[in-house]
Amino acid sequence: MPALFRPLKLRSLELTHRGWVSPMCQYSCGPDGAPGVPNDWHLMHLGSFAAGGAALILSEAAAVSAEGRISPRDAGLYNDEQAEAWERITSFVHRHGAAEAKIGAQLAHAGRKASTYWPFSGRRGSVPESDGGWATVGPSPSAFDGYAEPAEMGEEQIQGVVSDFAAAAVRAVDAGFDTLELHGAHGYLLHQFQSPLTNLRTDSWGGDEAGRNRLTLAVIDAVRDVMPESMPLLLRISATDWAEGGIGIEASIRLAAQAHEHGVDLIDVSSGGAVAHQEIQPGPGYQTGFSARIRRETGVPTGTVGLLTSPGQAEHAVATGQADGVFIARAALRDPHWWLRAAFELGHDLAWAPQYERAVPRRSF
Repeated sequence: MPALFRPLKLRSLELTHRGWVSPMCQYSCGPDGAPGVPNDWHLMHLGSFAAGGAALILSEAAAVSAEGRISPRDAGLYNDEQAEAWERITSFVHRHGAAEAKIGAQLAHAGRKASTYWPFSGRRGSVPESDGGWATVGPSPSAFDGYAEPAEMGEEQIQGVVSDFAAAAVRAVDAGFDTLELHGAHGYLLHQFQSPLTNLRTDSWGGDEAGRNRLTLAVIDAVRDVMPESMPLLLRISATDWAEGGIGIEASIRLAAQAHEHGVDLIDVSSGGAVAHQEIQPGPGYQTGFSARIRRETGVPTGTVGLLTSPGQAEHAVATGQADGVFIARAALRDPHWWLRAAFELGHDLAWAPQYERAVPRRSF
């Protein structure tokens, strides 16, 4: 059996294989519906991956508060109407998954990168309050280039964010999600606190590495406390800021080990996003080395992501121990049946939905 198609168990969650869907923001809530409520687009978008053979599908970032949304059109999990809409989607994925698909919710707060225009709006930068935006917050009053300056968060606001993550986790569990992922990457709030480039505080929520990691670990603890013991918890991190003076792989290895001690079961390893002046060096599988080091030096399971487009790449990453699973993003947008095709190319039989069985490729005629 190809390594990519071996089963994996995280706590009591049994995944039929190691090919997964990375969270991908759709910026498609509203404008006619209630803010933050997923709709038919999300049902179709996520459901297509289930029918396409993915074993685990992570939803787009679901904000834990209205102020935590990346844009006014982002999804949320901060009220019951949103949770009910998500329940419709989780039920759909469970019913129609070709590979017994499981679905996870990514919980997030955008911090200083909130209240921005969505990519296909035709505009860029922060959305003013007059156009439906809101004032943003962050660890320090330092703006991401081209965005509005955030207000520095006080103790009460920080504790409020921890509570918001826990409340969103309860809603996610009730909505039928199989696992949860905390978004601690790409320059959003948890990452903003982690990085010395964005956290300029001198109190106990900043300063040294322990202070800068404090919010992430507090959120992990709060979410773990309200989750079923049997449900795994994932954490997405940016392994490096790709900028001088920022987070590097050594710091990320230490964070991964700490997160595991606090109850995280898998580290979803990405990179970048903290600052606009990052000098990222993209290429095929350019982040697998970070995943491999974290996995090797901590013993914590990892997932890898980033310019992994072919089944051969994904198979190599798992077979050589660089990761326990592979998250696919843009390649899945181009081909929602990527996992069925990968199984065929790697010589593995993966069940197709009966409605599509007439399209199953033949190995011989």
